[in-house]
Amino acid sequence: MRRSRGRVVPAVVAALCAVAALPAQAWAAGEPSPYTFGPSATTVRGAVTTTDAEELKAGRTYRDSIKPGGKLYYRVELDAKSNAYVSATAVPKLGTKVGYADELKVTLQDRDGSSCSYNTARFSSAEYARPIGTYAHRTMEEDSTSCQSQDRYYVLIERTSEATSSSEPWELEIRHLTEPGVKAGGATAAPESWPSGSPPALGGQARDRRGGTSFYSATALEQGEWRDKIKPGEALFYKVPVDWGQQLFASADLGSTAGDGYVSNALTMALFNPARGLVDSASDITYDGKPESSALDPLPPVAYENRFDSSEDVNGMRFAGWYYLRVSLSPEVEEVFGAKPIGLSLRLTVKGTAKNAPAYAGDPGEFQVTDDDLNAAEDGLSTPAAAKSDTMRLVAAAGIGAGTVLVLGLGVWTLVARRRAVVDPVVDPGAEAGAGVGPGHDSGAATRYGPPSAW
Repeated sequence: MRRSRGRVVPAVVAALCAVAALPAQAWAAGEPSPYTFGPSATTVRGAVTTTDAEELKAGRTYRDSIKPGGKLYYRVELDAKSNAYVSATAVPKLGTKVGYADELKVTLQDRDGSSCSYNTARFSSAEYARPIGTYAHRTMEEDSTSCQSQDRYYVLIERTSEATSSSEPWELEIRHLTEPGVKAGGATAAPESWPSGSPPALGGQARDRRGGTSFYSATALEQGEWRDKIKPGEALFYKVPVDWGQQLFASADLGSTAGDGYVSNALTMALFNPARGLVDSASDITYDGKPESSALDPLPPVAYENRFDSSEDVNGMRFAGWYYLRVSLSPEVEEVFGAKPIGLSLRLTVKGTAKNAPAYAGDPGEFQVTDDDLNAAEDGLSTPAAAKSDTMRLVAAAGIGAGTVLVLGLGVWTLVARRRAVVDPVVDPGAEAGAGVGPGHDSGAATRYGPPSAW
């Protein structure tokens, strides 16, 4: 009994420690929320040459920083079967100046310096600091010879800044993922057409959900209308599970507020796929204190063959999994309408029935929608909240287990002790010799029952 109990207690203690170690999602009152980096992110230093490049391991998240005009190299080791993705999210300091052409570029190249792919992210007309990001990838194609071999490849992350932009470094969050190849006979060409009509308006009451501050802390949402508040300068993250064959439609409404004036490009919205590749964005709201609405363009249903299309919005809808929405409000809104939060509504429609996944040759990992994902979306859990929920279930189960073991152990111990007392009574030696019995002692009471602790 003691051995079993000893195993349960450390498990409970470890679980409680895990709960205590989870990052908080609170932020100081009146201040924009900071970007929450994943706690498992490893610090890495990008090199100025490929010779000194550090390796990025698949399935891992890394942190670095990049200065204006910076060029940072990393290396990845790829096989000849898997698709590979390396994303970079730039996080400028809040309040720093950024320009229209300020850019983050991610390139994946082979040992000869030939590009496998590259993508860029810009602030464009919404010229205020917020997290931006994109990815580069190696896609396996039957009719291609470029970047298809098992070999070492290099990731190049570059920052371009206008002369008038702030010179502070941007923090970087870098993620490397691999997707297993598919068995022979799968799709090899992009879809020629897909339904692009917008779905009817959603009915029902809007529900409250507080957005997260990063990809890691993004709040899970399912189809429906969701209500939040956003402060000037703030960036909120949400995530939606979208399965194979399903089509995502997303729009954002900024509520009314008191005040006079207007702000161009006040609200920006961007959609990222499960590998954190930028799919689409919208920054078309000019806000004058009256309600305004913005929506992403219609996107194709999630399909493996989308990866063979040349357009970013179709190409990005290439796999199932969590799709991330980032919504940002310009800090200029505070100058015109004050620092108070403004109402934000998100309308999400996930159209279509989930279809079977392609015939992957291995575990798809993050490129799938699981029952746990659907449950997290229903409950509105972020990654740390879901981890906390799992840990508390472990604590509860361990606590019940420990209590059950303890009660059963005490019962068995009592029963055994009683049986021993009946079979082997403990006799006082003095009573057996007929001596030592004096005033106040009953010779008939010389036999004692029970364990020694009861004597």
